Amino acid sequence: MSNLQVVCGAGPIGWTVARQLADSGRRVRVLTRSGSGPDHPLVERVRTDVSDPDALAAAFGDDTVTAVHMCIHGSAYSAEAWERELPAAERTVLDAAGKAGAVVVFPESLYSYSEPGRVMREDSPRNATTGKRGVRTRLLAARAAHSTPTVSVVASDYFGPRALNAHAGERMVPTILAGRTPRVLGSADVPHSFTYVPDLAAAMIAAADTPAVWNTVVHAPTAPAVTQREMVAAFATAAGVPVPKVGTIPAWVLRGGALVNRDARELAEMLYQFTDPFVMDSNRSEEALGVTATPLPVAAAETVRWWREHRAAA
Repeated sequence: MSNLQVVCGAGPIGWTVARQLADSGRRVRVLTRSGSGPDHPLVERVRTDVSDPDALAAAFGDDTVTAVHMCIHGSAYSAEAWERELPAAERTVLDAAGKAGAVVVFPESLYSYSEPGRVMREDSPRNATTGKRGVRTRLLAARAAHSTPTVSVVASDYFGPRALNAHAGERMVPTILAGRTPRVLGSADVPHSFTYVPDLAAAMIAAADTPAVWNTVVHAPTAPAVTQREMVAAFATAAGVPVPKVGTIPAWVLRGGALVNRDARELAEMLYQFTDPFVMDSNRSEEALGVTATPLPVAAAETVRWWREHRAAA
């Protein structure tokens, strides 16, 4: 059988990784509980639970698996759900990939970075200890301690086709297209890095193909930071609609809601990302991987096009 790349999960990242791999002529097997994934001749969609060692071994089969892209997420946006679900699932995938001789590539966030007020680079400290941030730190440590080669590809808040549940996704783009006023968290006028999902996927594929970066943390190609107000303007310009005013959800409102609402509490924990500059640098990784960030006007135009098609099909 030909070499196989396995993608676990078919959210916006897993779906895009699988599609890019297949479009480049590679054979792909997407593993999800629902059987979802891109419709492509080179993509095989398999229903399975990747946290079940026997089910995962069966899903790998007798094929020569060269890389596993581990793109699943927790069932809820909370430290409790992540701690309960993700370490065991990652360990199962690492064990199976190790037996197959495959590298495991993970999309990763900036949550573990313990000095987020500074520009975050590949060698910046990642020692956060509490809440969701601490979970990410421990996941990175467990990957580093495992015998299977890994690469964690760090991205900031992402946007792009299929990125629904994102600050620059359904909370922003449909509102702009409808001519309404978007409201953003924290401040609309501090610099914030946004990563385009296709750029993250391209970096993950390149990382799997580049043994020199295995067992390291790299950064996904990410365009220069913009403010949330500038992000709104980019989408409006791409859509050919008037640039709307931008409202904000002040920090005190979210912190007050956190006293009684779990979702607000989980968002409040990460509010520092939107009240202060939150900037990552990817220059070193772009050079190592041979990838570059898509310019924001191009990425915004592709995002708007997808959203319009998505709304038309709904």
